[in-house]
Amino acid sequence: MQLVLDTNIIISAFINPAGNPSQILKMILNRRADFYYNSAIVSEYESVMRRAKFSGKININNIQRFIDLLRNIGTSYDPIPSKIKLADESDRVFYDTAKGSGSFLITGNIKHYPRELFIVSPADFIKRF
Repeated sequence: MQLVLDTNIIISAFINPAGNPSQILKMILNRRADFYYNSAIVSEYESVMRRAKFSGKININNIQRFIDLLRNIGTSYDPIPSKIKLADESDRVFYDTAKGSGSFLITGNIKHYPRELFIVSPADFIKRF
């Protein structure tokens, strides 16, 4: 099973270690699911994790180690940009990476994406798998 994680899933996993996003991230870290990414996705993860509003919730000393770990266990995939209309253009890289790599896109912002079977919420993903 191949996964692409929207940034909100990464942030949620760090903030709530008992939640569904954390369980999904643990599946990847334990290699029970394959993680797909590219440099734009990793850059966004790192940028958002370093925001001041998360400084009390995410240990800044662990961010680079986490990013390095994702790069080591994941598969880099550079998608061809799609022409599909999205509510938030910054979500395109996640959509295109998931669609192009045949992965599930797991997001807490379902409404930002078109209704497609490969785009699922963390709760729906946990229920299904």
